[in-house]
Amino acid sequence: MTHPKIPPDATTAALIVAAGRGIRAGGGIPKQYRALAGDAVLARTIRAFAAHPAIGQILVVRHADDSTLFQAACPKDVRPVTEVIGGDSRDASVRAGLAAVTGGMTRVLIHDAARPLVSRAVIDGVLNALDHHDGAAPALAVSDALWRGAQTVTGPEDRAGLWRAQTPQGFRLEAIRAAHAAHAANAGGAADDVEVARAFGIEVAITQGDEDNLKLTLPQDFARAARLLKDTEMDIRTGNGFDVHRFGPGDQVMLCGVPVPHMRGLQGHSDADVGLHAVTDAIYGALAAGDIGTHFPPSDPQWKGAESHIFLNHAVELAAGQGFRITHADLTLICERPKIGPHAAAMRAELARLLRIDPGRVSVKATTSERLGFTGRKEGIAAMATATLVTS
Repeated sequence: MTHPKIPPDATTAALIVAAGRGIRAGGGIPKQYRALAGDAVLARTIRAFAAHPAIGQILVVRHADDSTLFQAACPKDVRPVTEVIGGDSRDASVRAGLAAVTGGMTRVLIHDAARPLVSRAVIDGVLNALDHHDGAAPALAVSDALWRGAQTVTGPEDRAGLWRAQTPQGFRLEAIRAAHAAHAANAGGAADDVEVARAFGIEVAITQGDEDNLKLTLPQDFARAARLLKDTEMDIRTGNGFDVHRFGPGDQVMLCGVPVPHMRGLQGHSDADVGLHAVTDAIYGALAAGDIGTHFPPSDPQWKGAESHIFLNHAVELAAGQGFRITHADLTLICERPKIGPHAAAMRAELARLLRIDPGRVSVKATTSERLGFTGRKEGIAAMATATLVTS
C-alpha cells in the first residue's frame, strides 16, 4: 500500500495514549475502539495527526490485551503507526511511548486517544508555542460560576485564572523525557503531562483550546461528538449543467415539464426539454457521475421521444442512493422567444415537485443574448443550471 510521504522537515512526533479501559463510556469495549459516526474513535484521532505536515512519527500506546482491537481500528490508508505496549498507569504508558520516539524527532505532542475531534487549529497553536517554549498545551478559560459543596453549596470559588485543560500537550522531546524519568523516580501519579513537566521546572505556555475538542468519557459524550461530526463533516456538492436544443417543426416547446405554446418546437432525441436537461446534468455533475448521455445514450432507440422527467428522476434517485439530498436548484433559460415570464411560476412549481423540494429552493429565470448568436437569431434555446446537494 502506498502511504502519504512525510515532509523532510517533519520533526514532531504524535504520541497517542490509548491504553486505558474507558469503562465509564459504556459500549462493552474500551472507548477508543468504539464506533463514532461509522469510524473507530482511535482511527479518527490517528487521522487528525496523520493529516498534519509537521508530524513525522505517529505512536499509539495500547493495552497489552488490545492487539485485535487495535489492528481493526488502526486506519490502513495513513502512514505507518508505531505500536507501543503501555504500562500499568498513564505515566508508565507515556514513558513507554517517549522511549519509542525515533531519532530525528525534536518535539512531541502527547494526546488522549479519546479526543478524536482535535482540530488543525488546536495542533497548530501548540506547535507555534513550542517555537518559544519548552512546553505548551491548549486550554479553555473557565467561564461558569464555581461552587464548593457536596449535596448542598457551601460557598463560591473564584474562577479567575482557572483553565480547563485539553490535549495535545506539546514539549521539547528531551525535556519531557527527563521530566518523566524524574517523575518515575519520585513515584506518585499525575493528572496529565503538564503536571509532570511543571514538577520538573518546565514552563508550559497556554494555547487556545476548542470546545469541540471534547474528551469522550461518558455515554452522552458520544452523542454530542456524533452531532458535532454531522455538522462539520457534511458533504456539500455543487454541480453545473448546460444544454442547447434547436427549433424545428411544432406548435409548442416543453420547458421544465410545462408545455409552452410557440410557433415552433424544440428538436432532440427525447422531448428536448432543455430546462430539465440542464438541471439533470447539474445533479450528475455534483455527483461526478457523467451526464445524461452517460446514463441514457442517444444511440439507444428506447429513449427516442422520452419525457425528460425520466432523466431527472434518475438523477434525483442516484443522489439519494449516495446519501445526498438536493437543497437548491437555479435555472436560467436563454432565448428571445417564447416569453418565459408568464410560465415561470408553473415551471418552478413543476421543477420543485420533480426535485422533491420546496418551491422556495428553486429558481427559474430567463434572459436574452441581446440578439447575438443562435439564440439571438431565434434558432433555439439554451439553458444553464446549478444544483446544490448535501449529505442527508
